[in-house]
Amino acid sequence: MTHPDRPRPTPSLLAATATALILSACSGAGEDVRVTLCKDMVRVQTGGSGGLNWTEAATETRGYDGAAITLRWSGSGSGGDGTAVCTYSYNAVEHNAMALSDPLSSYSASPSKMLLNGKTLSKAALAETIKQAMLKQGRSLIDSLKNAVN
Repeated sequence: MTHPDRPRPTPSLLAATATALILSACSGAGEDVRVTLCKDMVRVQTGGSGGLNWTEAATETRGYDGAAITLRWSGSGSGGDGTAVCTYSYNAVEHNAMALSDPLSSYSASPSKMLLNGKTLSKAALAETIKQAMLKQGRSLIDSLKNAVN
């Protein structure tokens, strides 16, 4: 039910919003969502919003033992140079063609462990870091939608 005083969205606004949602759902040119999340978690932990230069992003799948995303970066300020490893639990229900074409699809979308510069984050710190990284991603999505509409 529509409210008589509320303006109705135009078809072009709906199309722009849908396009922005589809485009923003992609994490980048071929970058897996797990890599993007791990990068955002590093930014949360180091306080480095844009000052980190990624020098390596490697993925390793180890079957039932999980997958690991290893990141290396250089940067100035509090971020400095460093390494991180985000570990993702095996989460596949069945082996299928998707798992063959995208091996990381068999693993959880949220890490079960994070090693930052040789130190393992506690469960509480890991949960808070994931939360802050996802909030950052949500804010970026909203900003993208606002820019697409304007």
